[in-house]
Amino acid sequence: MTGEFTPTPLRVRSPVPADLDIAQEAELKPITQLAEELGLLPEELELYGSYKAKVRLEVLERLKDVPDGKYIDVTAITPTPLGEGKTTTTVGLSQALGAGLGKRVFTCIRQPSQGPTFGIKGGAAGGGYSQVIPMEEFNLHLTGDIHAITAANNLLAAAIDTRMYHESRQSDESLFNRLCPPNSNGERSFSPSMLRRLKKLGVDKTDPDKLTERERTTFVRLNIDPNSITWRRVIDTNDRFLRTITIGQGPEEKGFTRETGFDITVASEIMAILALTTDLADMRERFGRIVIGTDKAGAAVTAEDLGAAGAMAVLMRDAIRPTLMQTLQGTPVFVHAGPFANIAHGNSSIIADKIALKLADYVVTESGFGADIGMEKFFNIKCRYSGLTPNVVVMVATVRALKMHGGGPKVVAGKPMDPAYTEENLDLLRAGLPNLRAHIKNAQRFGIPVVVAVNSFVNDTRAELELVREASLEAGADDSVVARHWAEGGGGAVDLAKAVIEAAKKPSNFQFLYPLEATIKEKIDIICRKIYGADGVEFLPEAEARIELYTRLGFDKLPICMAKTHLSLSHDPALKGVPKGFTVPVRDIRASVGAGFLFPLVGKMRTLPGLPTRPAFYDVDLELETGRVVGLF
Repeated sequence: MTGEFTPTPLRVRSPVPADLDIAQEAELKPITQLAEELGLLPEELELYGSYKAKVRLEVLERLKDVPDGKYIDVTAITPTPLGEGKTTTTVGLSQALGAGLGKRVFTCIRQPSQGPTFGIKGGAAGGGYSQVIPMEEFNLHLTGDIHAITAANNLLAAAIDTRMYHESRQSDESLFNRLCPPNSNGERSFSPSMLRRLKKLGVDKTDPDKLTERERTTFVRLNIDPNSITWRRVIDTNDRFLRTITIGQGPEEKGFTRETGFDITVASEIMAILALTTDLADMRERFGRIVIGTDKAGAAVTAEDLGAAGAMAVLMRDAIRPTLMQTLQGTPVFVHAGPFANIAHGNSSIIADKIALKLADYVVTESGFGADIGMEKFFNIKCRYSGLTPNVVVMVATVRALKMHGGGPKVVAGKPMDPAYTEENLDLLRAGLPNLRAHIKNAQRFGIPVVVAVNSFVNDTRAELELVREASLEAGADDSVVARHWAEGGGGAVDLAKAVIEAAKKPSNFQFLYPLEATIKEKIDIICRKIYGADGVEFLPEAEARIELYTRLGFDKLPICMAKTHLSLSHDPALKGVPKGFTVPVRDIRASVGAGFLFPLVGKMRTLPGLPTRPAFYDVDLELETGRVVGLF
């Protein structure tokens, strides 16, 4: 049985204070009260203080016969570097559904990375009067999931180099004795990972002493080709100087020097696995399938071969549970997983969505960046593995971004906005509307109703907002609504919520963009032509070699996760609006076999961002008298 939902009163002020001030003034429900309102049992919670808790996966078994609620994905047009309030709209819509219209609602969003939090973008808790709270905890560490991912990723990285080191220095017999040492009774045994490796090798034996000499050699020698290694170390800080490094320069490691580098933690395949897994057993299996490179004969080498997958699962055991939080108006939020959208697939976890759909009538989730990136990956990757079908797409659009796509001046984070964006300019806005039309069309390719949320900013005029709304309807959107949730909370998004409710009643004809049976090149070509509007694709020599390798290894039936800029429909961030006459260059392709996708690198993509001249961390500090965080956003 579920309890009665009690909205949290919202004290709206004008002008709107800073996000952190609003968050710290907010009234918070005890997380145990929120859980009781949802119908969660005390034994299904793991408390992390008074205002957040992890939820155990056993709740899915208890609620397996409960029908799912409606599934809503919030996406956006191509954004400016400042973002267009997609998370703010996700939270505002949820507050409107729950606190405004009395619907049982759940929000599912990603955990932010420390990289952008202390870099240039800022946090990801929403903004104004549509936020997730406690905002400081949301943006800083939360329950430690990203740290667990860092630890698991780097454990595997250490295992790779250590294995090559020891294999080169020891005989087969010595390696075997160290991998399978006898106990005090002189008996040997295989670890679970070793048994999995033997099964992969086709050896059906459980007694180490019964292996033939040939089987022993095959078992202990991975023979990793150092030039094939694709697994990199990770860190959750924007540290440009770690993008390329040389390892193995210590006195004992001479002869094992090689060039590698760091990615940002949220780009790790382990993060993608966390977001796409369905339970603990599935996560353990996916870790085992991670491919780190090939051996010298060209066969794939996995985390299971290295014996690390079990330990990685142990490090991630708690991280698999979503974290329960709340909005400013007391509606429930799951924060879980945080893959980047321009590098990885940019969506929160399947597990969080599945639990939320059993507990609420409406689940509002968010796909990263524009619809050409996060939404396309939501449908073609996340929905394939979850088996869930969305009911509505909410497309966030802003006057500011559309003016930029119409040819407006460059938008730079941290610098004052040009008057073109703060004064009425209908001609400039009209010139940018094709970008909105393109994104609506892309959403409709998947057979899902589309509602456009025109996210109103302070300087937007009535004529500008109405122009965007009318253009959305002309482009085929099921509805288009101006929303003022940043300044008014859920009350400013009630009309949007009503439009979403009506759209969710409509039939959908959900379909994937491409079949998995298509070749790697065919799938990439379909995405580039249909979603980006490209004339075609150019596969550079390194990408061609990867395609040949992955096809030979049997990875060619995986879905595609394009790694490209979020600032343009094309591969070039300088091309605004709806670019035409371009060819997408694919310079490399990596395999995230454990996560279950291939990700082509398009153009000059950075997998580890750098810090700007004036990073956001300059402003973050503690008020020593109270311990209060200041300057976060």
